[in-house]
Amino acid sequence: MTVEQLLAFGVIGAMMVVFISGKVRYDLVAAGALLVSVIIGIVPADQAFSGFSDDIVIIVGSALLVSAAVSRSGIMELAIQRFAPNITAPRLQLLLLVTLVAALSAFVKNIGALAIMIPIAFQMARRSKVSPSMFLMPMAFAALLGGLMTQVGTSPNVIVSRLREELTGVSFKMFDFAPMGVVLAIAGVIFLSLFYWLLPARKREGLSVNDAIEIKNYTTEATVPADSSAVDKTVSALQKLAEGRAMITSIVSSRGRRRTPLPDAVIRSGDRLALEGEPEALDKMVAQGGLRLNEGRRARGVDIITVEAIIGPNSPLVGTTASDFQLFERTRINLLAIARRERRFSERLSQIRFEAGDVMLLRGNREGMAEQLRELDCMPLAERNLQLGSVRNRIVPLAILAVAIAVTALGILPVSVAFFAAAVAMVATGSIGTRDIYRQLDGTILIMLAALIPISDSLRSTGATDVIATWLSSIAMGLPPWAALGLILVAAMAVTPFLNNAATVLVMAPIAATFATNLGLRPEAFLMAVAIGAGSDFLTPIGHQCNTLVMGPGGYKFGDYWRLGLPLSILVVLIAVPLLQVVWPV
Repeated sequence: MTVEQLLAFGVIGAMMVVFISGKVRYDLVAAGALLVSVIIGIVPADQAFSGFSDDIVIIVGSALLVSAAVSRSGIMELAIQRFAPNITAPRLQLLLLVTLVAALSAFVKNIGALAIMIPIAFQMARRSKVSPSMFLMPMAFAALLGGLMTQVGTSPNVIVSRLREELTGVSFKMFDFAPMGVVLAIAGVIFLSLFYWLLPARKREGLSVNDAIEIKNYTTEATVPADSSAVDKTVSALQKLAEGRAMITSIVSSRGRRRTPLPDAVIRSGDRLALEGEPEALDKMVAQGGLRLNEGRRARGVDIITVEAIIGPNSPLVGTTASDFQLFERTRINLLAIARRERRFSERLSQIRFEAGDVMLLRGNREGMAEQLRELDCMPLAERNLQLGSVRNRIVPLAILAVAIAVTALGILPVSVAFFAAAVAMVATGSIGTRDIYRQLDGTILIMLAALIPISDSLRSTGATDVIATWLSSIAMGLPPWAALGLILVAAMAVTPFLNNAATVLVMAPIAATFATNLGLRPEAFLMAVAIGAGSDFLTPIGHQCNTLVMGPGGYKFGDYWRLGLPLSILVVLIAVPLLQVVWPV
């Protein structure tokens, strides 16, 4: 090996050791490795930042925004409520999620299937009171397995089909991958559902100050319009939407008659409800119940925010009500809800008399909000990403995502362009606020990816991949067909974290074809082994964008992936090698 090849292997090996140790932030490790690679000459200076424009970075960043917009729409909450209202056992939830992701990934890009299901995973995790990390990595692995079932499910299958056509004149067809892919997907889903406990429970790192402030007893007021889905339903049915985190504290009819909110009390059109609970739960009850929040006139503007603020002792609000003070008329700020320690309200929101220390949930224009709070002697606690009572379009985000998936499946646009366009459309249609864009983008993950891409490419540019190919060829020539198949499959699995799956196929497929020719065997099984190995990247978060996508939301560490991924990789090898010889005789 040349000095440059040794240096390339050394940099990547050292970087992996630091990654696995988990003692230094991943983006800092990757950035440092990139600088070292430039200094020692294995990455050209003019290629150092090529990763920032790479498709993988664009795909992951865009998918994070698209997933956040779909989650924000509330459509996934409705889907859970309609189709899986009683599934609360975490293992059953996991089985449902990984099965759906695997099935979707057979026909749409696996990153798209995963983006659709991530919001559902968060909702189910909240319902069953478990960490989302229990669901997200198994879902990412299921997306990779599901992509093995069809020609369009993942990039390696498409590339292998093209290479087979170049070698034999016949391409793999759409469902030629199904016999192998279906068996592996079923086995993988069963494994993930049974052995998810190999993963440690994680929480998303970098908890913000906003997340640390948690008020659980907000009181708000809503009216039941004639077209509400809550009409003629019981109090317990409406409270069920909040999953035990919000309740109805009083009911006042349209004629002013007060009723006790017993569980079997029936809700009528025109009823005015006092609601108490966590802001997100109140939001869910209002949105899914079709209620109308009583917030008076709506604040208008292009940059409306929702803020929590605490009333100071010298505030002019103390001793008055929102109605008496004419809060909206004087400040253009709406009072959405109010919370007071160890106090439950049953009166109308506008008639609650303010006290020092009360926490208010306020909505208004960003411009002027700080000045108004200063004049009211109210200290802002946190800005909340809440839509409590606001009108939201549930169909547009899902339609945008569906179009993005469709144009990629039909080959009209590449995945990077389609998902970038979808992210732009989400912002343009207001499906995600402009202030939320950079909050949803996980900078740590994106910087890590962008820095790693030119480092990984140094294996190819220095000829290190040729060294690997020569080594594999010399070993495989003395092996029986089943062992050669296993070697190719394992080598593809080992290489794909560093080259990405498409590059792995381009490097390994010619080697596999050469094996078959030199051994006097048919090439199909070996090409299939390359596709399966390149599509089965379960060991690191950096080889496939599905793994990267769940790293931040799941709070995973670099070394978490092999805990679940290594036994799954072994399972894939044990099943695939004998099955390949049956489906594609050598």
